[in-house]
Amino acid sequence: MDEDAVIEQLEELARGFGVEIRYEPIIIDEETINAVGGLCILRGEHLLIINTNAAVSEKIKAFAKALRHFDLDQIYIPPAIRALLETATSRKLMTIPDLMK
Repeated sequence: MDEDAVIEQLEELARGFGVEIRYEPIIIDEETINAVGGLCILRGEHLLIINTNAAVSEKIKAFAKALRHFDLDQIYIPPAIRALLETATSRKLMTIPDLMK
């Protein structure tokens, strides 16, 4: 499964929970700050903002952090995506090649 397919499945999963997803360039003056984005509530609705400049692995981690706020046990999630979600918030982020093993 390639990175684009993983992102598409994560987007579909998030939208299934009613999360609006926005990709926005997040620019911070200090280069040492890496803002990937995150989940917030805006006007009573869940909104996930993802930095368009972030690496794909960081975008996946942002999705995983956002999705852990929802009950994932009650829905079908493809095993590779479930494994990714379970490991993405740990210190070691599972990579796409890891999923193909």
